[in-house]
Amino acid sequence: MEEKTFTVSEINSYINRKLKMDSNLKNILIKGELSNYKDSYRGHSYFTLKDEESQIDGAIYKFNKDRFLKFQPENGMKVIIKGKIEVYEKNGRYQLYATKITEDGVGELHIAFEQLKKKLNKEGLFDDTVKKEIPKYPKRIGVITAKTGAAVKDIITTINRKYPICEILVFSTLVQGDQAAGQIVRQIKHAQKFNLDTLIVGRGGGSIEDLWPFNEEEVARAIYACNIPVISAVGHETDFTISDFVADLRAPTPTAAADLAVPELMEVEYKIAQLNKRVNKSIKNKLTLNRTKLTHISQKNIFKNPESIYEIQEMILDNLVDKLSFSSKNIVAKNKNELIRLENSPIFRNPESMYKFKRINLNNVVNRLNITSNKIVTENKNRLFRLENSHILKNPNEITRKKKDSCLKNIKKLEILNPLLTLKRGYAIAKAEDNVISSAKDVKVGDEVDIEFEDGLVNTKVI
Repeated sequence: MEEKTFTVSEINSYINRKLKMDSNLKNILIKGELSNYKDSYRGHSYFTLKDEESQIDGAIYKFNKDRFLKFQPENGMKVIIKGKIEVYEKNGRYQLYATKITEDGVGELHIAFEQLKKKLNKEGLFDDTVKKEIPKYPKRIGVITAKTGAAVKDIITTINRKYPICEILVFSTLVQGDQAAGQIVRQIKHAQKFNLDTLIVGRGGGSIEDLWPFNEEEVARAIYACNIPVISAVGHETDFTISDFVADLRAPTPTAAADLAVPELMEVEYKIAQLNKRVNKSIKNKLTLNRTKLTHISQKNIFKNPESIYEIQEMILDNLVDKLSFSSKNIVAKNKNELIRLENSPIFRNPESMYKFKRINLNNVVNRLNITSNKIVTENKNRLFRLENSHILKNPNEITRKKKDSCLKNIKKLEILNPLLTLKRGYAIAKAEDNVISSAKDVKVGDEVDIEFEDGLVNTKVI
């Protein structure tokens, strides 16, 4: 009987069908250590799962990552992978096709939470310097939460009780489930169109899965980008979400958020009343002071006899007018006399004689200048001749020698006056507060005195 032959593809396909028919390999949990984890450009990820003795190749497709993978797997991470074993027929190797990956011993949501927290903190989204101040006296507050939950009722009740003059706008949204994060983001953007003073974003308590929309990156970035001061109020006091860290203020509960968002109206009214009293008292004191000033001013003589102001000034004006008139007459008379003198002067009668007179004076000045300049030139020539034949120019070192001798003499005189030479001879200088003590009368008992010797300084005290 002729033996049947198979192609490689047929064998791989046969083995793959056998593996797919094995129910134990369809929905299997395998634990091990991740290595060679890498993402492809299409969004799929490939890895190797190993233990101390063996390893298996694996892959997780993008649609499973988007649905079930809440954290970023890393090499060396201990994980539990849920999936199926099949043959990759192209190369004949069997591998693990993962549908879900969780860290062995730690919940995947906790890992995702810590990874996102670390990422956003590194980007500066949690910095106190970027947080906006919550208004003390808001006129309009927005609330983003489920419209039928207990959280919205608690918020509205608390605000109406404490600060009923504040308007409340509720922006309803899902607060749990896969669609919640997208709705929360849309409502945050929508709320910024309503001229709000404060925005409360939150929900009541629940499990970490219930609260997870407030741990989504898109919600955190929407809160960070919001131009309204945001109070995060998610869960109970012990619950912390990413929204709490990125918001401008974190409230432990929705009720606490409402309490932090508004003041107590009665306290505000009391403060206003106190301010009114202080303002009224200040106005009354100011009026009393101004009345006193007005009474004092009205009693002055200038108000009782106002004519005295312009009477004195009118007398001063009359005196000035008289002085001006007298001065102007004198100036006119003086100028008339000067004009008559000039008209009768020889210059106007015979101007040519004036020219001749000036010409003669000019010639005399020129002659004197020539004589003086010739004399100066002659004197300078003689001086130059004397300098050229002088002993100093022929022997210039003589000048240096004389200056050097003079300098040495001055140095010797200064050395004689140097107080340090006195110290070298065994004497000392006494000082008090850097001033030389020249008499015993200059000090008294208890004074500190510095005695300077040649080789140092000694501090003493007068007893």
